This record gives sequence, structure tokens and C-alpha cells, in this order.
Amino acid sequence: MIAFPTVDTTPALVVDRAVLDSNITRMAVSARERGLELRPHAKTHKCIEVAHLQLAAGARGLTVATVSEAEVFAQAGFDDIFIAYPLWVDAARGARLLALSETVQLTIGIDSAAGARALAEHCDTSIGVLVEIDSGHHRTGVAPEQAGAVAGEAHDSGLNVLGVFTFPGHSYGPGLPHVAAAEETDALGVAVASMRDVGIDPVVISGGSSPTALIETPTVATELRPGVYVFGDAQQLELGTITEADIALTALATVVSARGEVVVLDSGSKTLGADRASWATGYGRILGEPDARITALSEHHATVEWPNASTRPELGQRVRVIPNHVCNTVNLADELTVTDGRHSDAVVDRWRVAARGCTT
Repeated sequence: MIAFPTVDTTPALVVDRAVLDSNITRMAVSARERGLELRPHAKTHKCIEVAHLQLAAGARGLTVATVSEAEVFAQAGFDDIFIAYPLWVDAARGARLLALSETVQLTIGIDSAAGARALAEHCDTSIGVLVEIDSGHHRTGVAPEQAGAVAGEAHDSGLNVLGVFTFPGHSYGPGLPHVAAAEETDALGVAVASMRDVGIDPVVISGGSSPTALIETPTVATELRPGVYVFGDAQQLELGTITEADIALTALATVVSARGEVVVLDSGSKTLGADRASWATGYGRILGEPDARITALSEHHATVEWPNASTRPELGQRVRVIPNHVCNTVNLADELTVTDGRHSDAVVDRWRVAARGCTT
């Protein structure tokens, strides 16, 4: 039986602490048993409390996407942070990075010789850098065989080149996680060889995404950077990488309108976010109702097709929504309501989304 936490108003984001702990432990154990470091991506949860749980389970440090996210976690005492983004560093951003490097072990991403030179010009060259390669996602990153050239330029600029990283984002598609994992392994192998050809032996070989992180295939990687695994979401469900039992975060919503097989909830795009991959069957799912789908979102409305008449909720009833993309959902909230388990309505804590809106 699914419990509905006793919160005063909806919509509200609810975290099942028991499932969260299980997800964190499973990923940490898997990485440790394969001899891999775990550096989870904090852009998913943006919460100091979750980051502490990840490090307590054995994570080496944190991954973030922006300088401002790094600043939030540094101020909270986290001292090993990788900004997994090919930053373009000017004087203002360089000053912020320099300030960060005085309190944390800081590493940042580059994917061009020009980016390396800008970093060297505006910041302390002792900051570690990883060269980003494209392993199939075709977003940022150089071709794997070009990693050595970029690394060489960075080294000649005086930068501390630590290794290489990639994001196998093309794992987000039906039937693609295993394909992407294999292509990531091949690409990292080529990149490592390219770097060694110019005399740079990478000590950090970083990859991983939530759809691929638990796939146990041989790899040259030394660390993994999954993010979504802590909470899970409807995309992961649809990919088959998790089950409903692994969903730790849901949006508690109230039925505000109902007609026939359609119900409307108060959790619109301003709560859930509007992400919907081309292959997704809706804008989200309903916990415990595998056939129900959110078919439309507006700012404050979520329209749900609910074919099971025997379980269709009435006006005023509450349901728990599984967001499509949990990272976007969390970024829209000020706080997370924490319960001690899916079958309990007891609220045990409230966690501030400390890095909400940190886009710079």
C-alpha cells in the first residue's frame, strides 16, 4: 500500500529515505566491487544532505555542472569537486575558480586548445583538468583520437592535465544502454592511447551515466559519475534500468478535476518540468499505476489518462507522480520532504535544495 505523507499543501516533492539509502548503497557497492571510484553528479539532487550520504557510502568526491554549484558544495565543506563541463573561462570566472581552488581539490573539464589557453590565462594553472571526449552522444567533447592533441596543448599552457572524461548520454534511449557502455569503453581506450602518445599518462579516466553505471563490462575507466540513480525517474523506468521499487522521489499531487478516464493534477510543468524524450510514453507516471500516463502539461495542470476505473482517484484525493527527468524537477523546488519509507506517512525531515538555480 502506498502511503501519502501528511504535508499541508501540494504539490510537494517527497523523498523515500529507505529507497534513497538503498540506491546509494547499491551504486557504491557496485563501483567498489569493480575497483572504480564513484564521483556522483550532484546536479540531480542539489542537496547537501544527499551528498553527505553519498560520501559516507564511499564516494570519492562530487561532480557538478557549474561553478555556482561547486561554490554551494564547497561552502558546505565538500573538498573534492569536478566541474564536468567545458568551461569558457574569462577573468570573472577565473577569479571564482581561483577562490574555489584555495579550499577544495578542484578539477574542471576542457575540450579545446583555446579553452585550455583561456583557463591558463585567467586562473591558477595548478587546477586539475580533464579532457572531454565524445563517446557517441555528440554534444561536447573532442573525437577520442584528438584527446592527446588537446591534452598536449593544455600541458604546454602549463595546466595540470590529469586525464580524460566522457558522458555516454546516448544511453538514454530504448535498447541503447549496453550499446553506449560498449562505445564509451572503446572511446576511452582510444583517448587514453592518444594521450600516452604525447607523453601524458592519464590517472583519471572518468565516465558513466545512470543507465550504464551498473553494467558490468570490462572498462579502462577509473571512476563513474552517475547522478539520477539516487532518485530514479520515469525515463529510467521506461529504459528498464530500474523498477518502481527504486523510485525514491515522487511529486505528491492532488486531483483538482476529473472527467471519464481523465484526471487533472495540480503538479504541472512548474513542478515536474516539461522534459519528454521522443521515445517517452508520457510526461511522467503515477506510482503504483503502471497504465496511467501524464499526457499533457501546462504550468499548473498535469492531465492524466487513467484507464483503470477501479483505481481512478476522486476529486481531492492525492497521488504520487514519478517525474520524467528528476534533475529538472528538483531544480524547480525549494525543499524536499523526507519520509522514512514508502509505506509510512511520517515526515522525518525537510532538505533544502541548496544548489537550486545555480546555472553560472
